[in-house]
Amino acid sequence: MYRSGIGYDAHRFAEGRKLVLGGVEIPNARGLEGHSDADVLTHAIADALLGAIGERDIGHHFPNTEEAIRGISSLQILQRVGEILAEKQCRIANVDATLIAEAPKIGPHLEAMREKISAVLGIDIFRVGIKATTNEGMGALGRGEGMAALAVASVEQSE
Repeated sequence: MYRSGIGYDAHRFAEGRKLVLGGVEIPNARGLEGHSDADVLTHAIADALLGAIGERDIGHHFPNTEEAIRGISSLQILQRVGEILAEKQCRIANVDATLIAEAPKIGPHLEAMREKISAVLGIDIFRVGIKATTNEGMGALGRGEGMAALAVASVEQSE
């Protein structure tokens, strides 16, 4: 049986933080605010995968009240989500995500992001799609106040 899930995440920009997207550090004056490394792309993908199997979101599995995971790499979150899927005998068919931000330019980093995500999830790189777009200057994202990501995931569940 195939199942699908959707994930969304958004974080404000913050001074003095590294910008990490898809597990890749992107040169930028500001990073994203969050309890972990605030990787919006990885968070959206994790939530899409969890949603596909009817699980609660990453905030439940990795609460921002837990000091032991402050600053955790979102690749570790994604790896644990992959383990949860395996425990439920689910195989990832594909993930597809879109980053939404006015800056920085994401294109030069897309392949490195796909490589990291596919490696952590243990799937072929062709099963990972990542795109980027702007918000055409509209709203908080358009004013450059932060970034967002939207993801969908399909999984195959053994009966």
